[in-house]
Amino acid sequence: MPVRPAELAVFAVLFVAIATIGFLASRWRRGNLDEIEEWGLAGGRFGGFVTWFLQGGSIYTTYSFVAVPALVYGQGTLGFYALPYLVVSYLVIFLVMPRLWSQARAGGHVTAADYVQARFSSRPLSTTVAITGIASMVPYVALQVYGIEMCLHEIGFPVEASLFIAFCVLAGITYVSGLRAAALISMAKDVLIWTTVLVAVVYIPIRLGGYHHIFASVPRSKLDLSPALYGGFTTLAIGSGLALPLYPHTFTGSLSASNARVVRSNAVTLPIYTIMLGMLALLGYMGIVAGIHPDPHYGANIVVPALFQKLFPAAFAGFALAAISIGALVPASVMSIAAGNLFARNVFRPLKPDASPKQQTRASKVASLVLKFLAVGFIVLVPTTFVINFQLAGGVWIVQVLPAVFLAPALRFLDHRAVLAGLLAGLAWGTGMLAAHHFSSSLAPLGFLGINDPIYIGVPALALNTVVALGGSVLLGLRRAGALAPRLVVED
Repeated sequence: MPVRPAELAVFAVLFVAIATIGFLASRWRRGNLDEIEEWGLAGGRFGGFVTWFLQGGSIYTTYSFVAVPALVYGQGTLGFYALPYLVVSYLVIFLVMPRLWSQARAGGHVTAADYVQARFSSRPLSTTVAITGIASMVPYVALQVYGIEMCLHEIGFPVEASLFIAFCVLAGITYVSGLRAAALISMAKDVLIWTTVLVAVVYIPIRLGGYHHIFASVPRSKLDLSPALYGGFTTLAIGSGLALPLYPHTFTGSLSASNARVVRSNAVTLPIYTIMLGMLALLGYMGIVAGIHPDPHYGANIVVPALFQKLFPAAFAGFALAAISIGALVPASVMSIAAGNLFARNVFRPLKPDASPKQQTRASKVASLVLKFLAVGFIVLVPTTFVINFQLAGGVWIVQVLPAVFLAPALRFLDHRAVLAGLLAGLAWGTGMLAAHHFSSSLAPLGFLGINDPIYIGVPALALNTVVALGGSVLLGLRRAGALAPRLVVED
């Protein structure tokens, strides 16, 4: 693809400006960035305004800007599962996260695995939760890097150069400034993204003859949800809704708040972003009517960048592609920081209990860099038919920590051995089903219980996990109670 000078110029100016903000963010609200609480949580001092942008920036990612419209373009109505999924997520965050924030602040916790260790006093369980969180971040960060790569490619960069640039900018900003960079960039990112979306949903329909013409031109099969996909739509919404609050980057965003009230109020106001997600999903239909064809390398995932390229004037196309790329920087940065925190606090520190705060922070920074290398490897090795499966695969894994994190505060009878067994069972089943489909799909039929239509793999895996955790805890509790009960002595 030839280089497009006008688009490249606008893209470069915006991208360099935002990258500069990211590197200079280390001077904002100064703190000792050699301490993991400062580098990875910004000291936990963000108020409602900053936290709202940070959480919105880390939740609405390339998944929203690229992956959901691509799924609507390729599979039709199924892609709109993303709207009810967020309703479920915000309800869970409202009900659960304020209490977890209070317990984390009281206990000095930085990660969900810190809480699990304090709750169960089980190093194997907390380490497994940490490793699960890190693993779930690999495909999710890969999705962000993939989005930046596509936008760079669309303005004329070779694929390999695009991937290298995306990796280097993301790695540098994260390493130098930590969570402060993500917070500052998220504010600028929102201006760019909202401008792009609002222009797109007005200007593109005008170019295509209006919304009536768009919906009349989309094949009926992509406007109606097939009955065979009812189960897939429902389980995608529920499973993804339960998974989102458990992701390390969502947890990190919540813990960076200054108080529990901020966490609760954000859960009420962040659904405003869902309006934007619905608008973005419609771009998939617009791509069909505009005659966008799958790219030989990126497939249907290219629909939004290609749509902007085709219908926008060159300068605004560069603006829009920069907005998507910058929109990927924020979540990728928070995700890699969150994964680094998990490694430093729950893998490195147990192996080196005398590690200084500076050594822990260095371990977190290095782990965040390694995660980005793994994300690039994931892009290279895993099929990208619909890149939304990157996020959904991560969801299959992270939702398995639900009993250990979300059920544990309310169910005091849970036993760490049963919870660990359930977690491992859910991970094994979920990963096995993903591998059976070569990670190209996150929907699969169970093949028993009369369920032959495809459903989201994370849901049955979580059901198995929960049954093992609850059932095992009850059995272990009964066994323990039996061992403690006084024995009757029968005399001759």
